[in-house]
Amino acid sequence: MKSTKAVKRLDHAEYLVSDVLERYSDGTPEIRQQLLDAKAAVGRAKEGVKSQASSEKTSAPKKAATKKAAVKVPRAKAARKHGPRKQDLEG
Repeated sequence: MKSTKAVKRLDHAEYLVSDVLERYSDGTPEIRQQLLDAKAAVGRAKEGVKSQASSEKTSAPKKAATKKAAVKVPRAKAARKHGPRKQDLEG
């Protein structure tokens, strides 16, 4: 899953937990504490995904540059993919 999609889903989960927390404010302190813990855990997960996504963005261009250099083959040495040329048939 892409990090942007994960962050969106975690935002939605955080919103839902906050909504339940507001509606359940008159409940027992044990349940309220568990909801607060759940909201904090979702927030930590969201921050973790964001920090991981930012570190991936910095290392991705380096990886792509080395991959291009390794794949690049001079045209003269590349194998022909088509049949013989017209010049070869005439001569």
